[in-house]
Amino acid sequence: MSRIGVFICHCGENIGRTVDCVKVAESAGQFNGVVHAVEYKYMCSDPGQLMIKEAIKAHKLTGVVVGACSPRMHEPTFRRACAEAGLNPFLCEMANLREHVSWVHEDREKATAKAIDHVRIIVEKVKRNQKLFPIKVPVTRRALVIGGGIAGIQTALDIANGGAEVVLVERSPSIGGHMAQLSETFPTLDCSQCILTPRMVDVAVHPRITLHTYSEVEEVKGYIGNFEIKIKKKARSVDMKACTGCGSCYQKCPVKKIPSEFDAQLGVRTAIYVPFPQAVPNRPVIDRTKCIQFLKGKCGSCKKVCPKNAINYEEQDSYVTEKVGAIVVATGYEPFDCTPYKEFGYGKHKDIITSLQFERLASASGPTSGAIKRPSDGKEPQKIVFLQCIGSRDPQKGLEYCSKICCMYTAKHTMLYKHKVHHGTAYVFYMDTRCGGKRYEEFLRRAIEEDDAKYIRGRVSRIYEKKGKLYVMGGDTLTGKQVVIDADMVVLAAAMVPQKDIESLAQKLSIGYDKDRFLLEAHPKLRPVETNTAGIMLAGSCMGPMDIPEAVAQGSASAAKVLGLFSGPELEREPVVARVNELTCAHCRYCINACPYKAITDKEIRDKAGKLLKTVAEVNPSVCQGCGVCNALCPSKSVELDGFTDQQMYAAIAAMEG
Repeated sequence: MSRIGVFICHCGENIGRTVDCVKVAESAGQFNGVVHAVEYKYMCSDPGQLMIKEAIKAHKLTGVVVGACSPRMHEPTFRRACAEAGLNPFLCEMANLREHVSWVHEDREKATAKAIDHVRIIVEKVKRNQKLFPIKVPVTRRALVIGGGIAGIQTALDIANGGAEVVLVERSPSIGGHMAQLSETFPTLDCSQCILTPRMVDVAVHPRITLHTYSEVEEVKGYIGNFEIKIKKKARSVDMKACTGCGSCYQKCPVKKIPSEFDAQLGVRTAIYVPFPQAVPNRPVIDRTKCIQFLKGKCGSCKKVCPKNAINYEEQDSYVTEKVGAIVVATGYEPFDCTPYKEFGYGKHKDIITSLQFERLASASGPTSGAIKRPSDGKEPQKIVFLQCIGSRDPQKGLEYCSKICCMYTAKHTMLYKHKVHHGTAYVFYMDTRCGGKRYEEFLRRAIEEDDAKYIRGRVSRIYEKKGKLYVMGGDTLTGKQVVIDADMVVLAAAMVPQKDIESLAQKLSIGYDKDRFLLEAHPKLRPVETNTAGIMLAGSCMGPMDIPEAVAQGSASAAKVLGLFSGPELEREPVVARVNELTCAHCRYCINACPYKAITDKEIRDKAGKLLKTVAEVNPSVCQGCGVCNALCPSKSVELDGFTDQQMYAAIAAMEG
């Protein structure tokens, strides 16, 4: 016979203000099978948990129902308390009286009646709960980090320094990401390369880090603790072991005017090239789409001058398989394409550039060696207009969200310009200034008050060229006047967007992404670097716009999660997983095709002689996330979810009707 204990929480005023918790507890005490029912102001507090533990022992409870807030937040807390009192934790359930009742109702009498119904439903379910036990999964103490920007670098170093092996995959020829392109960083204006390059080198020489550059993740199999990753290593046409990075090859390459990706198309590179001087690894790669040898079958200049005979035109793409226990995605961002804004003339006028292009002009390793010069004629601009929010906060042509860092990097750009062109003037058109970080507002004030940046609150309607000048037409909403500035150069603060092919990677990993294509965390506050697919974490701006300190912090947070996952020889997972009744399974494969986590596969059943009797579906409990899609789809009702069986659900529905 069931002996259920019911514990109703006031949750301060969150529940108690709308629901009569005393009445709910009194009513619950009358339910069939309930032997103990009480209410308390804060049930999740230590006294509240002690109350549950003592009641389990005193009343020999066979099940516990807690009427409180979201199970997602506090169910582990109450289940832990039950386990400490000797009750199987999966015989404890929560009735959500906060989100489902008090927060959505104002009528106290009706809310109280609904709360009583909710508790009755969960009581009937708990009566039919079975003891469940955690699933133990062996773990490979090795991690994969996808993306070699600052977030990926930080993640890889923290995991490796924590004692676990790391495989770092970067699609570009060098690690470093967008941070390597920056001149100086806010709010301290320290050199980007000065703080990044030592970490890049640390990655390259770390004994526990395997670095795959110019490589991409091709396929992902397996589950938490036991992933199998197929990595495509693109042909560099250069023997990495033989090459010493002397530079003879790209100095002699006859193809010298290819727009440089690293210099944001403002500089040029050769067909065989190293992306930038501090690249790691500092080994060249041949761009086969531009190399004369690959296009016409004749040239070979680089091979002729190479003192180590490291050039290999016959090299083909290769594949390696790495086994890992956890994955961290740190694929970063790319700048928004500003061409939809025709009124600003981007792509039409050479002197209208993006913020990342301005970074390359300001950088000592850039195409102008750090001198601020107009791309059109190489002259020093006397007036520069910076336009904020290009693509951000604009659902009509761009994106709804704020890109978060544009206000800060524009303020930085005005400072860099003033420090290099002392007599120049910087104008900034802005909607609002959003500088919400440590010392960030002070940084903005410094740009305005010390470096004399002219901030104009308003939007620009049009930019046109006349006699070598760019005329910027806009409105000043503070004075109510129209403004026309004859500028030498215009810089567009482009929004941050995810990588173009992020959906493809997300689908390989079975993780979610939002309408803006940023990868989704499991919970924005409580699980900010985890995904809903166990064993896969996120770091950096692949999940939303962020600055360098935040990306680094997230990299360390993901590393901490991975090291926690690796802390023992086995992992424990919740046993709320699907089961297949092999006797009734018709092998229609609906569940196999629908499972978002690829947790269901075919299983052959054979007799002792090896003869195939039938094929059924089989659930891998280590992969299953308990989402219930298979349960809902199965036409023969052969799939059930442990903890949510048909018997439990029918009992809950009957309680609701009664």
